Amino acid sequence: MNKLKYIEFNQLLKKELKDPEFKKEYLKAKPEFEVTRALIEARIKKGLTQKSLANKLKTTQSAISRLESGRANPTISFMQKLATAFDSYLEIHFKPLTN
Repeated sequence: MNKLKYIEFNQLLKKELKDPEFKKEYLKAKPEFEVTRALIEARIKKGLTQKSLANKLKTTQSAISRLESGRANPTISFMQKLATAFDSYLEIHFKPLTN
């Protein structure tokens, strides 16, 4: 019987981040993933469906779906509208690169 070896995602990521080219591409894509994750988490925490969030923002459910799937990049202005819909504020940080 062929046994598969499973590796935890964080273990694999730690290993792959040792490759400078991988790390460069990962860091380039990371903000988009973080925006997507933050949007989904905030929407769920507020108990909103994509449709109800879309209604609050006077947009469509499909627009919210595109944001959550990473197929669209929101503007800062739209992010501020999202923050308002979540009864929160938008905060952006620049972090120094670490070795």
